[in-house]
Amino acid sequence: MLLRDLGEWELLRRLAAYAPPGQLDDDAAILAADCGTPTTPLVVNTDLLVEGVHFSDATMDPADVGWRAAAANLSDLAATGCGSVVGLTVGLVAPADTPWAWVEGVYDGLSLALRTYGGQLLGGDCSGGRQRMLAITALGRIGPGAIRRGDGQAGDWLVCTGPHGLSRLGLALLLQELPAQQAEALSPGLRQRAIEAHRRPRPRLDVVAALERSQPPGRPWRVGGTDSSDGLAAAAAHLARGAGCTAELCRDNLPIDPELAALPQGERWCLAGGEDFELVLALEPAWAQALIEALPGCRQIGALTSARDAASAGSLLWQGSHHPLEGCTGYSHF
Repeated sequence: MLLRDLGEWELLRRLAAYAPPGQLDDDAAILAADCGTPTTPLVVNTDLLVEGVHFSDATMDPADVGWRAAAANLSDLAATGCGSVVGLTVGLVAPADTPWAWVEGVYDGLSLALRTYGGQLLGGDCSGGRQRMLAITALGRIGPGAIRRGDGQAGDWLVCTGPHGLSRLGLALLLQELPAQQAEALSPGLRQRAIEAHRRPRPRLDVVAALERSQPPGRPWRVGGTDSSDGLAAAAAHLARGAGCTAELCRDNLPIDPELAALPQGERWCLAGGEDFELVLALEPAWAQALIEALPGCRQIGALTSARDAASAGSLLWQGSHHPLEGCTGYSHF
């Protein structure tokens, strides 16, 4: 069987057999406390960015590539509950005829992201190869508590921290995929925000502090969560599967810009466009409401409900109608 037949998530499921139970269930690995300090365990995450799959010269310059490489990893740290960034290592693969200016630009982008969000370049390696690739490992420290995909429960609200679909719209604009009439109807402001969302995504490390501020007094820390790099619907499905629940999404409250919603592909891009790098969280209603009030742009998008049986855990439904979401499998790396 080929990798394209397996798909990313089945591949990960099979690879998980080589690790301790549950080790590959979250956005990043949380190491034992004695690997960090008694109160701040270390979190480790690794991401690959491959030319032609995750970036190309047609859509971003080298500094954008570097920023995006850092941001993708820092987003996974945020999605695991990191309150601070230690730093990252960089593995660089590039053909021998790659200009130094391209490498310099990538590292300028990486450095700018680290200056913005904290941490430092810790080291790495480089090698020649047929295709440009960046392998990033990021390290951070847990804040007030860990965020895990499996910590949601039936009755939790599903909330997301910002708009979705903008990165996919930005990619479409850069590649001139949209019909001219659709592209010309978009406001300059939305076009600029969409391209910026694709080239310079913002890892939501600020959400961890907002969760701490909004935590109801006396309530234990329990936050289910993941980032939406593979799509909003995929993130909701991960949380539902981890909790053994069904995710019901509210169609009237999707986090989508009205101009994007007016496009025929707008809803699909909101749900499955991917690479928005917001957080999707499962929280008890009182905490969710407090977070929505404390964090601009945060909104409820649905809820976790008890699954009918084990086979339906992880399924996505439209709230009220109980119709399944279709065509929302999210981004596939294969």
